[in-house]
Parts: sequence; structure tokens; C-alpha cells
Amino acid sequence: PKDSGGSFGIKQGVFPYVVMMGLAARKVGAPVKWVEDRLEHLQGASSATNRVTEIEAAVQADGRITALRYDQIDDCGAYLRAPEPATFYRMHGNLTGAYAIRNLLVRNRVVLTNKTPTGLNRGFGGPQVYFALERLLQHIAVQLDLDPLEVIRRNLVPADAFPYRAAAGALLDSGNYQAGIDLAVKDGGLDELLRRRDQARGEGRLYGIGYAAVIEPSISNMGYITTAMTPEERRKAGPKNGAVSTATINVGPLGDVSVHVSSTPQGQGHQTAVAQIVADVLGVALESIVVNVELDTQKDAWSIASGNYSSRFAGAVAGVVYQAALKVRDRLAAIAAAQLQAKPEDIRFGGGKIFVANGGPSAAFHRIAGATHWTPGLLPQGEPGGLRETAFWSPPQLMAPDDDDLINSSLCYGFVFDICGLEIDRVTGAIHLDRYVTCHDAGRLLNPALVDGQIRGGFTQGLGAALMEEFAYGEDGSFLSGTFADYLVPTAPEVLEPVILHLETPSPFTPLGAKGVGEGNNMSTPVCIANAVADALGRADIRLPLTPSKVRSMIGIDEPPRPAGMQQDDAFAAEPAGGSALRANDAVVIPAPPQQVFDTLLDPATLAAIIPGCHALELQGENRYRADVTVGVGMIRARFEAKVALSELDPPHSLRLSGSGTSSMGSAEGHARVRFVALENGHTRLEYQYQVAVSGKVAAVGSRMMQGASKVIIGQIFTRLSQRVSGQAIAAGWWPRLRALLASLLGKGGAQ
Repeated sequence: PKDSGGSFGIKQGVFPYVVMMGLAARKVGAPVKWVEDRLEHLQGASSATNRVTEIEAAVQADGRITALRYDQIDDCGAYLRAPEPATFYRMHGNLTGAYAIRNLLVRNRVVLTNKTPTGLNRGFGGPQVYFALERLLQHIAVQLDLDPLEVIRRNLVPADAFPYRAAAGALLDSGNYQAGIDLAVKDGGLDELLRRRDQARGEGRLYGIGYAAVIEPSISNMGYITTAMTPEERRKAGPKNGAVSTATINVGPLGDVSVHVSSTPQGQGHQTAVAQIVADVLGVALESIVVNVELDTQKDAWSIASGNYSSRFAGAVAGVVYQAALKVRDRLAAIAAAQLQAKPEDIRFGGGKIFVANGGPSAAFHRIAGATHWTPGLLPQGEPGGLRETAFWSPPQLMAPDDDDLINSSLCYGFVFDICGLEIDRVTGAIHLDRYVTCHDAGRLLNPALVDGQIRGGFTQGLGAALMEEFAYGEDGSFLSGTFADYLVPTAPEVLEPVILHLETPSPFTPLGAKGVGEGNNMSTPVCIANAVADALGRADIRLPLTPSKVRSMIGIDEPPRPAGMQQDDAFAAEPAGGSALRANDAVVIPAPPQQVFDTLLDPATLAAIIPGCHALELQGENRYRADVTVGVGMIRARFEAKVALSELDPPHSLRLSGSGTSSMGSAEGHARVRFVALENGHTRLEYQYQVAVSGKVAAVGSRMMQGASKVIIGQIFTRLSQRVSGQAIAAGWWPRLRALLASLLGKGGAQ
């Protein structure tokens, strides 16, 4: 829906179940609906591609890079879905980034694992390339004891070299990277950040500054994915290249203007930009233009390259809208010239009128346009009547890959240079962004407000990748981050407002000189933050996401010792096999002596009564039981076939409780050490430590929710045990006690 305000769900090719729904609906003659919960969607839909890169550089003493070698392995998950392995090849032409490096060797390999299949994601392929490349630049600076910013400057493509053919085939269309860096340094306040770093370090605080210089490609070459094939396979299949865009403009009998584009936005403001372009060309009011972004391939102009992806709107879609508008304007100029007795080249458009330059006669736009409908017989010779124009555009610079796998994988290449100043809390490991500067050259800016909105969105997503977001898996392959309690995403309080700067070097390859924008910060921000953390800690082994616990381990902070009485039990030296491991310890007071509590816990009827969700429990041997138990965690509810055993009995002091369970939703295995401590008032303090490993779909709800659920379940067990032993409940928590006290004070309690 046009008013939804954003893109909900993933961007992906056609899934098998979409086709199956259509076939099923036709078969049964009724609508068919596909329903999946958030966990199923997150686990089975699509993730960004996980890449392991080994990158090596030949470097001169002054930091100039003469050669690069990439060895890249992409984990594409359980299935290779279209357009994978495109993550490799969308960035293939510009693997050398913003740098003039002439020698390049690349090895690409794909592996399939039992993880979520990979697919399209903002910056597609860029975060993977630039994390390796920009971390390498920072590492070179450290190794050679050079300023990282100076190493970047020395390797940039010269400002007078554009269009520049990169080593892997990209034709970098325009730019002045040196000027972009100068702008970011000056207007972004780098000198102030350097002073803050010096002051912080003088006070013993951890402060770092990071840089990232990236090329942001846009308008993908439709042939780039064929780089994955051998030259022989490409010749057999036929060449693939180009990027066709289409737009149609219709002017009605009352001068009403409608525009159709073969691109379906998700809240980026495309309708506004299209209306703005057409209004400027035809000289009519912005609000009088209707923009239709619905696409029906049976009746609308389109091509296989149509769509909203690869930041192709500003350069390709808006550009072809401009060309269609020029075709309409040229026809109107010829009609107006005949009516106003002037030359077509002297006709001007503006203010809802069509007029002759230099104060000549004029007519309302709707009257000239209406003539194509109302009086076609009076039109100039050669004018067919009606006013509808469709434009098709495909840039000649996008050719198929050659036999050496060189390809101009995109038409346009913007430039992004980022500076990040941050401080790290020595105790918690939390990262605080002090200032983030991002300078963009996206060619001609069609609507600066929309551009800045896209930059903020890309920055926020990049921030999440740097500090929070991770698809986590257990050793047995269980998905461990299936809820927003474990898969964290940035919200407004966590997002710093970046300093956004602009430089414009128009592209010579697009009709309006515009390039794509919006994906760049998802490429630059993760590695820029990583470089700043590396600078703060003096570490080279930076891995994302930089969570506080991970940063603490890099700082070298040991976890504090356990409180007295909470030492690790020898029984917990070994981890349970597989899955998400949960550990906890607690204690409850039961109003009965230890021997009574101990004996009650060994009673089968008691066990059946105190285990939440227990449908049946049968004795299978001495202190060994089989149980039928239903357990719910979050949105997952499963019925387990469980085995429970009591061992290492030391009445009435301690025992060991072990259990395992299996279900269609996963499995669980764990054990607990239970101690019975006699108190002076004759009661028992029951102390327990437990450890549980959960795998399968149950584990996918995440460790945070699992930890909370396990505490609740264990708490219920011992609450019921207390009631079973004494007929009394364990003392209520602070809130029920406070509520009872208030009720008593207000006269709403029991007897006065």
C-alpha cells in the first residue's frame, strides 16, 4: 500500500510456496492463503550472506597498494536460491573499491550449510567486500605506522581519471574522491575528534576514530550474475547485459497528467520525485500529477530489468521519466508553435501555461494539451493526436562479461566517505558513538530531503549490523535468534543522528546525472565502526556484531567471581550436548524439615503433580521415570516424551535430577543439583543449580526468552513442591505483599 510508510517483509525472488498457492487455488477453485509466524519467516525466508574472506595486499613502504588477492567463501545457507550466488558478483567489477589498484586476483567459492538461505539485502554484496577491504587499509596503516587517513588518500583513484576502468572491469563514471574526503574532514570536524581522542586517552579512557571509503554501485548490469559461469557456458546460453527502464506519460483532455513507472517503491518517495521531474519539464503544478506505480505485465510497459532494486530509481527510472516527459513536451511545443505562430524552439513551459519566450503570447497548458483530444483535425501535419508517450532506456556502457570475467557490473558508482568517533566503556564494553560523519557523492540530487532519509535508513541498518544483529546458531545447527529478544535491532534511542554532507559530481551516463543512494551506509558503517573499535582497543581481530560481551572479552576483562555460596558445582563442568545452553541457580524456603522435603520429592505422585504440563508419569526403574509433558515457550508449544531420573542420592542433604525430552519441535537435555539445607526454625532452604541444552525449533525462540521461561518453570516446580509438602504456598513476592498491605491499610483486607 502506498501509505504503508516502508517495506515490510523481505525482498526476494518468487518462493516455491507462492507458485504452489496459485496452483492450489486454481485446483480447488477458491482463494488459498499462506500463513507463517515471525519465527518461521525469520528462520526460513532469507538472510544476508555470511562470507569468510582472506585478503592479501602487496604494499609499498609509503602505503601504496600495488596488488590485491581475494579468497572469498560465501555461505549461502541450505538452498541456492535465485539470484544467488549474486552476492559475489554484484560487486565484482569494483572489488578494488575507491582505489587505483591495477593488479587483482580473485577466487570465489560457495558452500551450502543447514542455515537460513541467503538472498537480497540492502547493499547486496557491499558489506562483505568493504569489511575486508577497509579493515585491510586500517591494518596496513597500523603495520607501517602511518595515518590511516593518509593511506586511504594515497590509494584513491585520481580526480582527473574519470571515467576510470577498474581492474575487474567497473567503469567508474564520475567522482572527486579527494574533494569528498576534504569536505568530510573540514565540515565533519575531524580535528575536534582527534583532540577528543587525545584527551580521552590521556585520562585513561578508550576512544577510537575509524574511517571508511567505499564505492556505492547502482543500476545493476543484468549480465553480472553470469560471471559465475564459465566463458563456454556463457557462449552457449547467450550474452546477458543491460538494464532497460521504462516510463509512460499520458496527458488527458483536461490537461491532467498521469505517469506510470515500472518500479514499485516501498516508501522511498518515488511518486514525489517522479511528479517533481514531470512538473519541472511540463511547467505544471506538482499536485496535478498522478503517479501510478502498480505494475501489470500484461498491459504495462516493462522489461526483465524492471523493479525497485539496486538503487536504480534516481539514475534509471527517474531518468527515463525525464525522457518520456521531454517527448511529451516536444509534441506540445510543436502544437503550441502552430497555434501561437512561433518556432517550436521558442516555446516555453511554466506556471501552468505554454508561452513564447521574451514576452510572447501564451495559452493555458490544458488548452494546448486538450487539442490533441478535442480537435485532432486542426493539429499540425504529422501530429497523430492523443498525448501518450512511452520511453525505453538502456545504457550502452553495460556489456556482458568478457572471457577474462571482467564486467562493468553496475552503471553508476557513487562515493561514500565516513568518519566515526566512539568511546568504549571499560567496565561494560558498551560502545558509545560520539560523532558519525557520512559524506556522499550521489551525482545530481533530485530531492535532497528524500536522499537524506535514505542515508539515515542505511546508516541505521548498518549500525544494527555493526553492534547488534546476528543470525546465531548452536553447535548442532539450532537457530538461536528467533525473537526480537535475541535478534536485536536498533530503535530510535540507540541511533545517533549522523552528520550528512554532500558533494555532487553528475554522472555522464544517466539522463539526469543522478546516481543511486540509500545502500551506501549499509556498506560503509559496519566497517567504519569496526575500524574505530580497532583504533580504540589496538586490536586487529574485530568481528561483528560488536556486542558488549564481545568487546569486554577483547578488552580482557575477566568475569567477576561468583558470590559466596554460588560456586560452580563439579557436576556442571561439562556442557550438555548441542543446542542453546541455559544455566541458572536459585533457592527457595520450604516450611518443612529436610527429610520430609527429600522424601516427598522421591514420591512418583508428587513428581507428577509438581511438573508443569505433566499429563502422565510412570515408573520405569528405581528413581527413573517416563513422562508425557507439554511445555510452551513464547509462540512455541510442544508435547515432549521425557525421561526423568533421580541419582546421587544423599538423604536428606542432596540429589541430582537429570532429564531429557524429544518432540516434533525439538529436544532438551539437562540436569540439576539440588541441596536441602536445614534452617534453625525447622524449615528447609532448597538450593538448586541447573543446566539445560535445548535444540530444534524450540531453541529458535532465543536464549533470553528460554532463560526466562526456564526460570518460570523451575519456580513453578518448587512452588508446587512446597504446597505438596506443607499445604502452604511459598511466601509471596514483593508485589503481592505490597498489594495485601495496601488493601489492609485501606480497609479492604480481611478481619480488622
